[in-house]
Amino acid sequence: MLRISDITYSVEGRPLFEGASATIPTGHKVGLVGRNGAGKTTLFRLIRGELTLEGGEISVPSRARIGGVSQEVPSSNVSLIDTVLAADTERAALMAESETATDGDRIAEIQTRLADIDAWSAEGRAASILKGLGFDDPDQQRPCSDFSGGWRMRVALAAVLFAQPDILLLDEPTNYLDLEGALWLESYLAKYPHTVLIISHDRGLLNRAVGAILHLDERQLTLWQGPYDQFARQRAEKRAIQAAQAKKQEARRAHLQSFVDRFKAKATKAKQAQSRVKMLEKMTPITAPEDAARVVFTFPTPETLSPPIIATESASVGYGDRTVLSHLNLRIDQDDRIALLGKNGQGKSTLAKLLSDRLGTLGGRISRSSKLRIGFFAQHQVDELFVDETPLMHLQRLRPEEQQSKLRARLAGFGLGADQADTEVGRLSGGQKARLSLLLATLDAPHLLILDEPTNHLDIESREALVEALTAYSGAVILVSHDMHLLSLVADRLWLVKDGRVTPYEDDLEAYRKLLLASDAPAKPAKAEDAPPPAPKRASRDQILTLRAEVRKCEDRVEKLTEMREKLDEKLADPTLYDGTKTDEITKWQKKHAEVIDALDRAESLWMDAQEQLDAAQG
Repeated sequence: MLRISDITYSVEGRPLFEGASATIPTGHKVGLVGRNGAGKTTLFRLIRGELTLEGGEISVPSRARIGGVSQEVPSSNVSLIDTVLAADTERAALMAESETATDGDRIAEIQTRLADIDAWSAEGRAASILKGLGFDDPDQQRPCSDFSGGWRMRVALAAVLFAQPDILLLDEPTNYLDLEGALWLESYLAKYPHTVLIISHDRGLLNRAVGAILHLDERQLTLWQGPYDQFARQRAEKRAIQAAQAKKQEARRAHLQSFVDRFKAKATKAKQAQSRVKMLEKMTPITAPEDAARVVFTFPTPETLSPPIIATESASVGYGDRTVLSHLNLRIDQDDRIALLGKNGQGKSTLAKLLSDRLGTLGGRISRSSKLRIGFFAQHQVDELFVDETPLMHLQRLRPEEQQSKLRARLAGFGLGADQADTEVGRLSGGQKARLSLLLATLDAPHLLILDEPTNHLDIESREALVEALTAYSGAVILVSHDMHLLSLVADRLWLVKDGRVTPYEDDLEAYRKLLLASDAPAKPAKAEDAPPPAPKRASRDQILTLRAEVRKCEDRVEKLTEMREKLDEKLADPTLYDGTKTDEITKWQKKHAEVIDALDRAESLWMDAQEQLDAAQG
């Protein structure tokens, strides 16, 4: 049992904990949440004994091992599998001693202990963890020096999971994982045999891998039972009750004070006035909960382009003479919301570079709208910001003609207020740097926004704001993210990047999650031909609402394309277009007309499919 008792701790005079207490039962999986800067990482350091408490006590069971990922595995010539195996220091020491021990009794003790800790299956367990985090068998035999810092962070995570400490402390572990690795980690942690305390802003992880939420707020710790969504609902209800009680008490105070003010000077009412003064003095103040400043992202609106904005025909892409992806026949319209699925190394980043014109084709062709603007956000860009410049200076370099007030308004539209605007980037938090990078990526009102892991370092409120902004955004979006919550709310098309191809994934994200977690399981046997079909499940209210929204979206798309077709019809019906001097212009408008007709046919088909699904769901 991890017991936090009445702890107090400050950083540079700012109190992070004041009499905070919580008890984590042995074996529980708990998510630690709170605003950025509240002190979550500091609490981990206090638990590990790296910092000294000013007051109170943190107690853990005697001989309990506390483990976590503090830094990446150093570059070395040791293979990944041996690096992970070495993390179980007891096993490593016993194995080494078994090779040199000569005393019979000691040899028996060593072998008994090795059997107790299941030492002989250790290599298989280590290999399984590494595979789950994205390292195949050949990778596991390669030295650590072959891998970048982000990949070595995965090795460090694999090592601590293999060591199985009694209290496992993980600080944003999915920040350096892809979707496949994050889903594997969720499943692994849910079955982890000891206590887990995890700092995360990933709602999927907090909903599926933990059974309680430890909330750090106003320098206090509160343990809530249940996953994150249940915590959020219960906390909102509690805050609503607290706000109502505060409002009611304030009205009561005002009424009592009014009586005192009116009658305290009148002899006949003096006793009653004095009585109400005492009631006011005894009344325990109820403070209304403070509402956090609303987190926002404000994306500029691009003009509408004729579809498609990007199309590829039998295209292939790669590096030098090595082809990574081939036979690409893809189409992107301005209202598309596409999530790229696929394991690391399959070519998601290569596809993103091709679409963003950072990489050319090796064969086939790719066409882009002549006026197409593309915004690109990747995690490495956050690290490439100028650390000695302020966010305002970043914008002034890109928009030297704009007034400072407008630039500050742009920053405020991404949650960077006056203080952050004038703070050097090197002193900003990870989330604030990510906001600045998102602002820079969308500065030119792109028609297509390509986002590679945009939620790293963003807290839950910022992720929800990003969902709202992307939903309202009128450009196309291509997403690569480990955040299932973000993908499920934003993406309406899924592309699977696998085995050198990019194909539509016709099922949903939940089916993809199950597919990944059961990737080694045999395929389901075919149903017997004479087996009766299962009774159709009745659609839930949420499913029907989702289908209705999809129908409305399809209707809007058909309406826009119909308007576009009518305008082109008028253009092509203009007699002055055929005076014999505008042959190229006629060809251009005829080509656009054909593209719109093709898009309209596709949109009408999607509309009919959506309407049929809605009709079936409604019975």
